[in-house]
Amino acid sequence: MLASRLIVAILLLPLGAWVIALGGLPLALVVALLSAIAAWEVAHMLGKIGYRPSEWGMPFGAALLVLAYHQAGTEGAAFILSLILLGNMAYHLIDFERGRQQAATDFAVSVMGTIYCGWLAAYMVALRALPEGKWWFLIVLPSVWLADSGAYLIGSRFGRHLFAPRLSPHKTWEGYWGGLISGALSGWILAALWGLGAGPDTAIAAWKGAVLGFILSAVTPLGDLGESMIKRQAGVKDSSHILPGHGGIFDRIDSWLWAGVLGYYLVTGWLGK
Repeated sequence: MLASRLIVAILLLPLGAWVIALGGLPLALVVALLSAIAAWEVAHMLGKIGYRPSEWGMPFGAALLVLAYHQAGTEGAAFILSLILLGNMAYHLIDFERGRQQAATDFAVSVMGTIYCGWLAAYMVALRALPEGKWWFLIVLPSVWLADSGAYLIGSRFGRHLFAPRLSPHKTWEGYWGGLISGALSGWILAALWGLGAGPDTAIAAWKGAVLGFILSAVTPLGDLGESMIKRQAGVKDSSHILPGHGGIFDRIDSWLWAGVLGYYLVTGWLGK
């Protein structure tokens, strides 16, 4: 399994870096694809335990939200979101009329999956579109990934006190604090490194990278736990088996969904000033 994980990572990391560097439509298309697959995985998992969300409407809506934001910003995404809400209600009204007694609950599941995977994913596009967005993006996502890796390494070696035993029985408080340290150090180092490429006029202060990495590593584990909640309820280990050794797309972007929106507002707030 470790070999499969390494091979997938080695293949995808250069591609991901290239798409991030390009930004614009290429990045929006990739994020839309990832959000669509994640939404499909959510629908498929919850379908295993009796829910009947719009299995194809959810991924389509999630992707459309990302692309609408890229094309027309918040206003365009809000318009598409309104259509998604109305369309989902119409779909589940028809399903109820055809005999589906739990159609109202299915409606809630359809809306949840679409908004969670699509609306939040759109913030990754928004973050990249900011001034110096390439450099901020390359701090936000890698620092979260490195914090998660640090939490795993420290938790597996020194972990004794369980963090959330029902949701994730292998996470510990020792690993969590290790993730905070790893996230802060990663943000500081990444900001310093990217500053060399960005130049003096657009360089991001290392302390801002450290603060950003610390805050994100403190909060984004909730994204991982949120996905675990869905998987526990559905009784599955992975959201799917699309990525050998890694599971599904939702398994990979669960923390990124949180990182994108939090990073965007932190950067557009006091960190970007």
